[in-house]
Amino acid sequence: MTLIATPLPLLSDNYAWVLQSAGVTAIVDPAEAAPVIAWCRQHGVTPQKILLTHHHDDHIAGVPELLAVYGCAVVGARADAHRLPALDQAVEEGDFVEVGEAVARVIDTPGHTVGHICYHFADDRVLIAADTLFTLGCGRVIEGTMAQMFASLRKLAALPGATLVCSGHEYTLDNLKFALSVEPGNEALQEQGTRYRALRAEDRPTVPSTIADELAANPFLRARDAAEFEKRRLAKNSFR
Repeated sequence: MTLIATPLPLLSDNYAWVLQSAGVTAIVDPAEAAPVIAWCRQHGVTPQKILLTHHHDDHIAGVPELLAVYGCAVVGARADAHRLPALDQAVEEGDFVEVGEAVARVIDTPGHTVGHICYHFADDRVLIAADTLFTLGCGRVIEGTMAQMFASLRKLAALPGATLVCSGHEYTLDNLKFALSVEPGNEALQEQGTRYRALRAEDRPTVPSTIADELAANPFLRARDAAEFEKRRLAKNSFR
């Protein structure tokens, strides 16, 4: 294993991810530039790549400033090239992206947006899940269909259980409340809830989780079929 994935809090509840392997640094989904630049200066690194998962401003707004400072190569979905910053590497399902010695396979995961992609570093057991799969939750279906989102989640659920799930937001405690309303007797969920509450009490990230954690407790991965998934996702949209 060569890849180190570090969550970097941005805005109020976003995470960029700093990926490092063999002297190469890449930044995933920089919502803003200043904290990324500060982190890089603190750690004495220069990012060479920016990996994008989808076009929403809270995942790409920091790209122009980072390009001005570092001149990074930008990687993103070919299908969304028309609404992403200019891409140096346009990718689609099954393509590969290198960060130093680490190699990711691109997974198309439409649902949250129609052009959303994830990056799976199989040898390093790291999944850049962004806004498709959250700790105890999933992204809101905005552009795609419920069927697309369910299919995307099933792709991710099939990855090895030890795979780290690197999500794009700190939504865990809200997701926990909904998950407990769905499965109040789920012991794995209760145990995870205790752990996540303790992390947030110390202002620490709840990410990454693992695929195994999500299979045990995430109500959207535990939906038995597309109809049950849709019912749960609609219920979450209005849950308070």
